[in-house]
Amino acid sequence: MAERIILDESAINRTVTRIAHEILEYNKGSENLVLLGVKTRGEFLAQRIQQKIQQIESVNVPTGTLDITSFRDDVASRHTVNDKTYMIDADINNRVVIIVDDVLYTGRTVRASLDAILLHSRPKKIGLATLVDRGHRELPIRADFVGKNIPTAHEESVNVYLSEIDDRNAVVIT
Repeated sequence: MAERIILDESAINRTVTRIAHEILEYNKGSENLVLLGVKTRGEFLAQRIQQKIQQIESVNVPTGTLDITSFRDDVASRHTVNDKTYMIDADINNRVVIIVDDVLYTGRTVRASLDAILLHSRPKKIGLATLVDRGHRELPIRADFVGKNIPTAHEESVNVYLSEIDDRNAVVIT
């Protein structure tokens, strides 16, 4: 099946910049803000958002990685819950945590992310940022910050490619 490019490199950069501005507006600045990227591509998107916020506010927002492997309900084998489901050099209790992921689809990744965060901490508020929202929710979950809404068919795939781990920056549908 041929791929359709939905976002190219420059569109991704503009989208990340817009999301960074929206997060700052939502939070009324960068105070008490923490970004947690869902492993793997969400982790790199969170780092990109952090860099944009650094350029805008001259503040280094704490950014970390969220590993939801132990909390997924759509995987046949359950893993043992790790002592630490997120890696960050900051206390996230009573802070505004923004979960960052590449694609929002059924909502199950977000549910697992919430479980992972709330197991070890009590944030003041939790928000959700995603590069792509493709619809087809199975849970009542909505992103606070959406790069692009892309209605898709169930049989289609949305793939996000990021240069940190892939050979290019693009969002494609196949």
